[in-house]
Amino acid sequence: VPPPLSRYSQAVVLGGAYKRLVVSGQLGVLPDGTVPEGLEAQMVQAFDNFLSILAAADLTVEDVVKVTVYTTVRGSVALYRMVRESKLGKAAPASTYLEVAGLAAPNYLVEIEGEAVREAPLQL
Repeated sequence: VPPPLSRYSQAVVLGGAYKRLVVSGQLGVLPDGTVPEGLEAQMVQAFDNFLSILAAADLTVEDVVKVTVYTTVRGSVALYRMVRESKLGKAAPASTYLEVAGLAAPNYLVEIEGEAVREAPLQL
């Protein structure tokens, strides 16, 4: 298997007792329901929404094991990598980037979903 092209893992192994969070696709929609203009603004907001859900579940970027990004803007992988690294730091989850024909509405340019896992102490 060739090495990853940027900061992500080819696979992540899970085992034992753990807390698992599966986050539905997050759009780049602001808390007030408005949609910012442009892919970068929407991507930053989609990651912020994803990270807010992690925080609400008492999880952090270090717990993220998988991120999947869908975008309607062709040729944006470099922007995705830049935003991902600014939001996830040194975390290197398994990662998939897809360019698609469309999302739920024409003004949505990106959707981000993912999973986070943290080992939990065994309760006896």
